[in-house]
Amino acid sequence: MKRKKKSTKPFVLIAIILIVIPLTLFAKYQRDIKIPADPSDDSVIYFQIERGASIKSIGQDLEEEGIIKSSRSFRVYIKRNEPDLKILAGRFPLKKSMTVPSIIKTISKPSKAEFAITIQEGLMIRDIDKRLLEMELTSPGEFKAAVKNFEDWERYDFLNRETLSKLDLPLEGYIYPDTYFLDPADFHPSELIYKALNNFEKKFASVRNEIKDKTYHEIITMASIVETEVFGEEDRKLVAGILWKRLRNNWRLDADATLLYIKDDRVITSADLQSDSPYNTRKFHGLPPGPVSNPSLESIKATITPIESEYWFYLNATKTGETIFAKTNDEHNRNRAIYL
Repeated sequence: MKRKKKSTKPFVLIAIILIVIPLTLFAKYQRDIKIPADPSDDSVIYFQIERGASIKSIGQDLEEEGIIKSSRSFRVYIKRNEPDLKILAGRFPLKKSMTVPSIIKTISKPSKAEFAITIQEGLMIRDIDKRLLEMELTSPGEFKAAVKNFEDWERYDFLNRETLSKLDLPLEGYIYPDTYFLDPADFHPSELIYKALNNFEKKFASVRNEIKDKTYHEIITMASIVETEVFGEEDRKLVAGILWKRLRNNWRLDADATLLYIKDDRVITSADLQSDSPYNTRKFHGLPPGPVSNPSLESIKATITPIESEYWFYLNATKTGETIFAKTNDEHNRNRAIYL
């Protein structure tokens, strides 16, 4: 009996599959890498890379922005060609008309990066100095020194040279909280100072005409206290009203924020309460010599248009952060026992 000859078709089919699929995938990979996502689009897209971002997440973000065709091909290219690649944190000018190798070259080149620094509401100049040091943009104390040596007073009419130049850090309160993009290749602290002052000028212009019976310096100093003492628009207006009322009635402000300004930690001791520092508003009457933080526009507005109330006291509950108000000292002491 003749044996039936086995068909070779399945083996040929398998062989074809094993050859064709890899070739197809490789061809797609080559297109993803060598052909831009949109060769005709030369518009600049500022692409932000956060510190510590993974190659996978960067690739996904690039694909979502339409800057590259495939995050997978992006990762494969780096693994094959740039295994030791160091991608920088910062903001980079990219285009959809760039190839993947060009994009990778850009986001790994320090001269192409813009570093982003976010100054949160209530930060002090010494905090900003530390941030810049952590970003390796400055040496220790370099930003503080630039603030101390600031001389361009005539450029900004909201800065009172006579008053501010007497302070250790004369621009405290005027470094407006926001996100700023900096050039690490040629950074000098004055770059951030001018960006922040220009921003302050723009924001402050919307409210400065509402100031009637106080100086700009008094408003910003009080706003810096309100910023640090309490959260929320209405609570800030209530606290601003309380603090202005205390001043009018020759009461001490008794604001922890002013004492904490001269501390390196967040703990107020009995010795601190007896300090002869002019920032000790638990001992001395009146406003401190200058701002104790860099306040937001919300806190500045609250200080300009406070809410008048029957309250004279306030505290922030330890567990919830809620602001608790009181009309009398006895009521305030009961609140202290309950909430602190």
